[in-house]
Amino acid sequence: MQNTSGYLREAALAALIIIGIGAAARSQTPSPSPTATPAFSDIFIVDVKNERGGMRFGPPVKITAFAGYNNQPFFLPDGRSILYTSIRDKQADIYRYDLRSRATSQITNTPESEYSPTLMPDGKNVSVVRVEADGTQRLWKFPQNGGQPSLILANIKPVGYHLWIDDHTLALFILGAKGKPNTLQIVDVQSEKAEVIAENPARILRRIPHQNKFSFVHKMSDQEWIIKAFDLKTRKITTLIKTFPGVEDYSWMPSGILLMAKDAKLFKWNPAIDQDWQQFADFSQGGLKRITRITVSPKGDRIAMVAGQ
Repeated sequence: MQNTSGYLREAALAALIIIGIGAAARSQTPSPSPTATPAFSDIFIVDVKNERGGMRFGPPVKITAFAGYNNQPFFLPDGRSILYTSIRDKQADIYRYDLRSRATSQITNTPESEYSPTLMPDGKNVSVVRVEADGTQRLWKFPQNGGQPSLILANIKPVGYHLWIDDHTLALFILGAKGKPNTLQIVDVQSEKAEVIAENPARILRRIPHQNKFSFVHKMSDQEWIIKAFDLKTRKITTLIKTFPGVEDYSWMPSGILLMAKDAKLFKWNPAIDQDWQQFADFSQGGLKRITRITVSPKGDRIAMVAGQ
């Protein structure tokens, strides 16, 4: 979740909560109003079958029936359920969709708003970016099977997005304030000690399969956005590949192939053999117009995609 200039271009696609952001971020896209209505979006599931010579995709199947904002899908480890954010009656809560039963259940139901559901390393709790009554954005956790929420980080704020590195380390997108840029930080959960590793990151943070690294999009300028890798051992940042203009959402297949969508088309980049993005799927006939977020199931047999209604 997030509320910024280009970083929640969900402002047209998510309009979360607005907190002041730095000049560098403001130069990319104007901030939405705190009362702005987020654009309607749906989540689609595509089955993936690995075949000799490539992958075959099934038709996109819509899993969200509610007419409104449905976004930020997260596969649970067994690949059978998806957590996601849905805004209903101007209230953002977390829902779970069971892919077998096709049933939807509500995970959070609070006066506050919750975004960016992520299963924690303990497998028992779901971490969320919570917008509190006074507008503060901090990281909270909810027991997956019900119970009272609790704070994860009391002093680190305002949090936009997060990625668990291990059970005591987080990568955080922190919103800038008072003219300062948004930053990407590594935070120790116990001590809340933070290390800034980059300025002007984008919203998607992903672990790179089979490597002790995670990836992020670095917004070097309005025109130049680059997917980079941060090595958790050496603390060095390396360049992977440029994004399409204005596109910041991507995901990794378990095999180490990188995915990115543009309009209704899906592209892949295999670091071992590809020099640039290669198109390998077109979902326009399935009714998808503009794909934004994409995420891959743990086994790589399903892809969740967000597209406008």
